[in-house]
Amino acid sequence: MTSKIVRTTAQVVTPAVLLYGLYLIIHGHVSSGGGFQGGAVFASSAALLVVAFGSERVSSLLQEHRLVAISCSGALMFIGLAFAGMGTTFFFNVFAGSPLFGNVPAYGPNPEDIWTGGTVPLMNIAVALNVVAGLSAIVLAMALATVKRGDDK
Repeated sequence: MTSKIVRTTAQVVTPAVLLYGLYLIIHGHVSSGGGFQGGAVFASSAALLVVAFGSERVSSLLQEHRLVAISCSGALMFIGLAFAGMGTTFFFNVFAGSPLFGNVPAYGPNPEDIWTGGTVPLMNIAVALNVVAGLSAIVLAMALATVKRGDDK
């Protein structure tokens, strides 16, 4: 059993860790970070909660079927965005400047706009979903295996 100080610190720090992970995911195409880095930071909150509250309590919140669903949705989102990107690239190259789709919208880098990366920010979110679910499942599996062996002292 952990002390009240550890549990209170985890309750205070976990929202900040989650917020920083979200920041890394959202701003990954503009600055350092991305889906993998942000997802790893996000999943580290699961490790923090396991240390503070125990693996049984955290595993009741982060159930295996939920983590699998999150991981699969991230993978499907990534595949869907990849196909959408291939289609968009095809149409921009073949029909650019033709009257079929009208004028091509202006695009280019703008450091103040978060959506200048095209589908990259959305792909960062898809990767982050996969990484968060995978790393959280690994942390929980290791913690539960330790409890079963009796090495958690």
